[in-house]
Amino acid sequence: MTTLRLRPEGPADTGPVRRVLTAGFARPDVSTPPEVGLVEDLRGTDAWIPELAMVAEYGGEVVGYALLTRVHVRDDGGSAPALALGPVAVAPHRQRVGHGTAVVQAALDAATELDERLVVVLGDPGYYRRFGFTRADRMGLTSPWSGLGEPWQALVLPASTSGDGPVPRGEVLFPPPWSKV
Repeated sequence: MTTLRLRPEGPADTGPVRRVLTAGFARPDVSTPPEVGLVEDLRGTDAWIPELAMVAEYGGEVVGYALLTRVHVRDDGGSAPALALGPVAVAPHRQRVGHGTAVVQAALDAATELDERLVVVLGDPGYYRRFGFTRADRMGLTSPWSGLGEPWQALVLPASTSGDGPVPRGEVLFPPPWSKV
């Protein structure tokens, strides 16, 4: 029986992750989707957290990917760390069987274990609601995508050793590679 294996991305996964992203975000008007460049540009920056780049492997093949990277929430008193979810992709031949949900949940679980507090995402509310995401603007979070309404979402992760302190509010600042998508 083949099972799904969820794990952090390793050095040998660069090519397979690129293939999953290229296939998952394929569009007729571009040969390489911008999400591929986003991941490649984020690797090696201060925003990259190796434990939060998750792959789903099925039958020895990387079939899914979910990335959480460092962002900051700026308010009047300074800034607080947070995470951005994305891109998330599943190889077309393995879509609609739960691999996307599994790899996203694995990334969120890993973030919780690292005592992260807040995750933002721009995506389908119907999909991300299953993880507990809600409208980010209602949480006092803004970004270049705030004007899109419901797709701009946030999730407060369960507190562990970090306690139940206030959730950051303010402008979410993304690292430069995000400006290309």
